[in-house]
Amino acid sequence: MEKSSTTPRRRNDPERKQRIIEACLTVIAERGVAGTSHRVVAAQAHVPLGSMTYHFDGMHDLLHQAFDQFADRSIAAFRVRMDAATNADEACEAIAASIEHDVLATQRDMNINLEFYALVAHDESFRDISSRWMGAWQETMGRFFDRETTVMLDAMIEGLTLHRALGGEPRDSEAVLRGVRRVALGG
Repeated sequence: MEKSSTTPRRRNDPERKQRIIEACLTVIAERGVAGTSHRVVAAQAHVPLGSMTYHFDGMHDLLHQAFDQFADRSIAAFRVRMDAATNADEACEAIAASIEHDVLATQRDMNINLEFYALVAHDESFRDISSRWMGAWQETMGRFFDRETTVMLDAMIEGLTLHRALGGEPRDSEAVLRGVRRVALGG
């Protein structure tokens, strides 16, 4: 049987999956993982609800892909900053700049980070992302510092993320740089 020329054609929307992922991150930032549903994400992305199951194998898959992309962006931004460093002192400056301008730049990103921490704490199936994320940052810092120092710097970055998100200090860029230098260079 031949298709009728009046049969509606499905609209090609090659960016739909990415819009859904971005919408998911927006919803997570605004409502948390607990408030993230297919219906809410579809509305945020301005796509039909059926698009959710077409592109993702359930909410777990959507969350995994969204957090995976968020981690990839963080890794890429950190590598760009660190690639500009030529010595340990410049690496300290790059780390401090990354904390101030990348990791803690917006409330949205802080909220997504916090939601990711909570999710990983409760669901081991997301630990592949956290392990890859921490490993990439530590590997990047490892160009300038020994293994123990990179682990301590990574812990400091994570701790500052939590402190800032929860209203703690330091908020002073110079204090962050001094702290990074203390951990990295012992001074």
